[in-house]
Amino acid sequence: MNSFILEAALVTRERCSHGAVRRPTHFGRGLPRISSLLLTIGLLGFATSGKLNASPEEDAKAVAALDTKYQAAVKANDAASMDQILADNFTLVTGRGAVFSKADLLDSARKKEVTYERQDEEPGTQKVRVWGDTAVVTALLWIKSVQGGKPADYKLWFSDTYVRTPTGWRYVFGQASLPLPKSESPANPPAREKPSE
Repeated sequence: MNSFILEAALVTRERCSHGAVRRPTHFGRGLPRISSLLLTIGLLGFATSGKLNASPEEDAKAVAALDTKYQAAVKANDAASMDQILADNFTLVTGRGAVFSKADLLDSARKKEVTYERQDEEPGTQKVRVWGDTAVVTALLWIKSVQGGKPADYKLWFSDTYVRTPTGWRYVFGQASLPLPKSESPANPPAREKPSE
């Protein structure tokens, strides 16, 4: 609402039943409060309009960068960065059916239960799809690590789901495939199965 409308409301006059014109005595007292409220709403709307009105391409870039940042945080056992990205109700389901919460992942990072040499998306495999306030990232992830003295070196596909919140995009759900057999890679994918009918 612009100031012209507020000024017009201030000078609005009422006609009394006997025809005299009078100004409302109660209207002007709340004006500073109303003006302040309207100004705050307007500024908040202006400040967030860029994020809320981002194009699907801009959203896809933002989510792609956030997911890459998340993978780097996992690799570095950076629980603080992981905490900023993960939603409080986050869930991860692995290819073997294990289920982990945000608290589980942050606890593991703080304890440095896994030491990563690699926790990287394979170049050219990341794809982000955006549907309004939801985005899904898929990519091939190469993990080379040591956990409990046991080395691991494998690749897997994952799907990470992000949701736009009032404070920005948050990672809400992840699902990972089983580790791929060593012979499979993006350059040598397995034969596609025919969809069941």
